[in-house]
Amino acid sequence: MRDVAELVAGYRRFMGNRYPQEAALYRELAETGQSPKTMVIACCDSRADPAMIFSAGPGELFIVRNVANLVPPCEPHGDYHGTSAALEFAVTGLEVETILVMGHARCGGVRACLNGLYENRPQKGFIDRWVSLLNAARAKTLNEAAGLPVEEQLRRMEHTSILHSIENLKTFPFVSERIADGRLRLRGAYFDIADGRLLALDPDSGQFDLLD
Repeated sequence: MRDVAELVAGYRRFMGNRYPQEAALYRELAETGQSPKTMVIACCDSRADPAMIFSAGPGELFIVRNVANLVPPCEPHGDYHGTSAALEFAVTGLEVETILVMGHARCGGVRACLNGLYENRPQKGFIDRWVSLLNAARAKTLNEAAGLPVEEQLRRMEHTSILHSIENLKTFPFVSERIADGRLRLRGAYFDIADGRLLALDPDSGQFDLLD
């Protein structure tokens, strides 16, 4: 296991510190199963871990992480849909009460799309198609933030992509039905890696405000 020495060391710290404090809870969860109330859709960026940011314990959050914290629209055809499958399970199986889309500052996927990295590439890969979900947010940002510094454009696009993912969530019938009858809420948040600030989306104004 020398190739994963850091993981082994981390596991030993877990077993020596955290697990003993929560052993009873782990045993209970093993018997009863999971019943989280919140699903978090976050970026797979190693610097923005939702469980760490929210100090979540075992069983508290159902987390899906992908490149740039994106939600595709509902497309019920024969392809493989990891994020959509997890969404369906969380909503119809676990019956979560809240779905939080959490973006973050300095997102590499958003920056690459903003810079046009995936445009006109002769060989299209998995990431090209996935990041194309950001095209609408990119177009809106370039239209509304033309002439602004690149970092400000990036921040605006990161915010806009969260809004677009929330709108895509509503295209899933099992989501829209539960929103309509009050069983499900959609929320947005934005984490700044550099200073740890968390901004929450105001659903009425569509703006992100510092969480108080």
